[in-house]
This record gives sequence, structure tokens and C-alpha cells, in this order.
Amino acid sequence: MDLAVIIQRLVILVPPILLAVTVHEMAHGWVAYRLGDPTAKMLGRLSFNPLRHLDPIGTLVFFLTQTIGWARPVPINPVYFKYPRRDMVWVSIAGPAANMTLAAISAFLLRAAPGFLGGALESSMYFVRPLVYMAYVSIQLNIGLAVFNLIPIPPLDGSKVLMGFLPLRFAVWYGQLERYGFIIILILVFTGVTGRIIVPLIIYLNNIFLGIAS
Repeated sequence: MDLAVIIQRLVILVPPILLAVTVHEMAHGWVAYRLGDPTAKMLGRLSFNPLRHLDPIGTLVFFLTQTIGWARPVPINPVYFKYPRRDMVWVSIAGPAANMTLAAISAFLLRAAPGFLGGALESSMYFVRPLVYMAYVSIQLNIGLAVFNLIPIPPLDGSKVLMGFLPLRFAVWYGQLERYGFIIILILVFTGVTGRIIVPLIIYLNNIFLGIAS
């Protein structure tokens, strides 16, 4: 692949990935903080600095798939919560919800782009078009991050939501799977299981946000 093309793709991919990851993890930490847990704030994770949130392997998966990936989890201590099980559900949902909100904002900007581009000067197109491509990528990445994290495999967000509704003894047993969760996730990603199950859902939601779903 031509070096110029690689650089162009990186320029378009990097900002949406960094924003999606940062918003996701900050949402977890902010909701936890609002519910009484200062852990994320004390450790500097309520930050717009993406370097505080990136996971090397999860970021690599983002670049390889341009659809799914993961970040370094924000530390949460349920001891601070008034209602630990219920509050953990809210904290867990916060990340995917933030990504879906960001996808909706990106979709709005993308739909507004034709009118904006129609009145833009030709000299500004060189800068405007990459922003349009970034908005398109942002929709797909944020939907992918939200859907992927809602898979009920520890330590993904979906597992914590599920544990909030399971009977306590089952929730405790289920939570113990977290020690194997990372291995399970990698197997699912690199064997193509997530591609066959999760990606079609991501594409469907992406088309809805773009207004082209049937």
C-alpha cells in the first residue's frame, strides 16, 4: 500500500478512535464519581487525555477491524456505592450509552454535511472532506465499541449489567470468569466469531444512523 494512503487512513482513523475510547471510559468514571466512588478521579482517569485510557492490544484491534476494540478499564470500587449492584449497572451502561450518543452526534453532523459542503469554498474542501470521513468512521467505531462492550463476557460492560440482575450467588460465580475473560475475548475476535455475530448488528445499526436501513 502506498505510504501516502497509509498516512491518510491513519489521519482519518486516529481522532475518532481516541475520542470514542476517551468518551467511553470517562463516562464510566464520571457516573461512578456521581454515585459516590472517587477512585477514577483520584487515579486521574476523569481526563480527556486518551493516553490514560488506551489499551495497546485493544487499540490494535480497533485499527485492524475498524469496528471493534477495547480500552483500559476505569477502576471502580462498588464499596462507595449506596446500592452497589444497581449502581454498577448504571456505571456499566454509561460507557456504551456515551458511545451511542457520540455516534448520533456524528450522524447528525454527517447528514448536515451536504448543505455545508454546498456553500463551502473550493479551497476549503481539502480540510472539510477529511472531517466528513472522520464523522462516518466515528459512527461505525462508536457503535462498534458500544455493541462489543455489551457482550456479556467479563470484564466487558455487558457482563456487569447481567450480574446486576442475576441472583447474588450466580452473579458471584459469573464474576469469577473475569480471570479468563480476556482470553475468551481474544479467541472470539481472532477466530472470527465476533465478526459473524457482532459485526452484522453493528452494520445494521450503522445503516439506521446513516438513514439507509430498510
